[in-house]
Amino acid sequence: MRKIREVLRLKWQHGLSNRKIAHSCLISHSTVREYLRRAEHAGLSWPLAEDLDDGALEGLLFPAPKSTPDGVCRMPDMSYIHKELKRKSVTLQLLWYEYKEANPEGYQYSRFCELYRHWVGKLDVCLRQHHRAGEKLFIDYAGQTIPIYDPGGGQARDAYLFVAALGASNYTFAEATLDQSAPSWIKLHVHAFEFFDGVAEILVPDNVKTGVKNPCRYEPDINPTYQELARHYGTTVIPARSGKPKDKAKVEAAVLCAERWILAALRNHKFFSLAELNKSIAEKLVEFNGRKFNKLDTTRKALFEKLDRPALKPLPRRRFEYAEWKKAKVNIDYHIEVDRHLYSVPFQLVKQHVDVRITAGTIEVLFKNRRVASHQRSYHPGAFTTVTDHMPKSHQRYVQWTPSRIIRWAGKNGPNTQNLITRVLESRPHPEQGFRSALGIMRLAKRYSPDRLEAACGRALAIRGYSYKNVESILKHGLDQQALPADDPGKQARPVVHPNIRGKQYYAKGNCHAQRTDP
Repeated sequence: MRKIREVLRLKWQHGLSNRKIAHSCLISHSTVREYLRRAEHAGLSWPLAEDLDDGALEGLLFPAPKSTPDGVCRMPDMSYIHKELKRKSVTLQLLWYEYKEANPEGYQYSRFCELYRHWVGKLDVCLRQHHRAGEKLFIDYAGQTIPIYDPGGGQARDAYLFVAALGASNYTFAEATLDQSAPSWIKLHVHAFEFFDGVAEILVPDNVKTGVKNPCRYEPDINPTYQELARHYGTTVIPARSGKPKDKAKVEAAVLCAERWILAALRNHKFFSLAELNKSIAEKLVEFNGRKFNKLDTTRKALFEKLDRPALKPLPRRRFEYAEWKKAKVNIDYHIEVDRHLYSVPFQLVKQHVDVRITAGTIEVLFKNRRVASHQRSYHPGAFTTVTDHMPKSHQRYVQWTPSRIIRWAGKNGPNTQNLITRVLESRPHPEQGFRSALGIMRLAKRYSPDRLEAACGRALAIRGYSYKNVESILKHGLDQQALPADDPGKQARPVVHPNIRGKQYYAKGNCHAQRTDP
């Protein structure tokens, strides 16, 4: 519009010829003639009205064509075409055939496609994002895999390429892994942070299950282990929206470049181990980060040293230790089960649900985000690990009892009591089976008296009654207050005479070898 105004000014104000105007404005004299013709047809004069802006001037000189009559070159609703194309097996050519059946005088196929693509091109307008130094680290797996062959001739395994790229410098990290499990996901993040020698403020991963449990556009549910990694390194996880690859366009471009400049460059190599593959990837990665951009006279490495490295957060002193999380319910015996091993928690949490953090060496139990128990991890299935402080007081007192302690306690009441308790514990297959009897016998001193219990234990020893019921019966019937048979001076031991008792004289004569005679 500026040239049109200049043409009108030179012609109507200065009266120059069309050729001189064309030479001044660097346009053809025929174009000058066409501008002047249109201006006269629109009834314009110099000077132009002050309120006549460029848009209004364009509308006067180049009015829009008149609308086409009904039924001629009428286009259907573009949104309808766009919606129908998402249906299975529907093509743009099919929609054009349907359009021509309804509008025989309508646009031909080439113009039909051109109009639709022009309309679609305005739907998804790209936002050119400005990335601050050290702000975002974009993370994804490459779609292309790398085969790792078995030296023994077995079946090859596919390795996956993990790629991470910084937003400001495009500095890229890449490493291969045999799976996309949670331990590998966390390990690769740790390696990436150590490669960059720092941590970005925000991690932008794809919605992989190992990182995001439940993808959501507004409140994604981050995997607890991944969230713990972010807390350890002082960063934040903000996943890309599901189905929106442009949210992480940096890593999408980095993945594409890694596939072209690393994987494609190694296409003729045959790898027999993951370590061998990662060594080659590391060498190609140095070349890739040191290669100049197509449109910038610099490299990813140079930009990283200038922009991102000074802005990254420092690494913590301690490397992150991988930990798994699980839910557990506290059993009635105040223990939880982890890998078939039982670990105790405070008995007040019986039947409560707790969170368990599992590492290679420890088991941590958290209730309402507060740690309530910590154990050294055991790999013995069927066994249990119990902390005394987790027990109720009554259980603690029971556990503290040992055979030697019970015997020492019984000795405080008297030697007979101590001897009887010793015989009670020795008479059982396992000493703990006699704990109840021993404690019951000791408790009888409260009901009768320590002296009577001592006497009753002496009588029980004499009759070999090594049980709680025998001692209780002696006290109940007052037998403890009677003299023992061996202590009664009025009675003397008499030999027992009976035909079936032979005596020592019989054996002294050698009759034990006499043969039995038949009657």
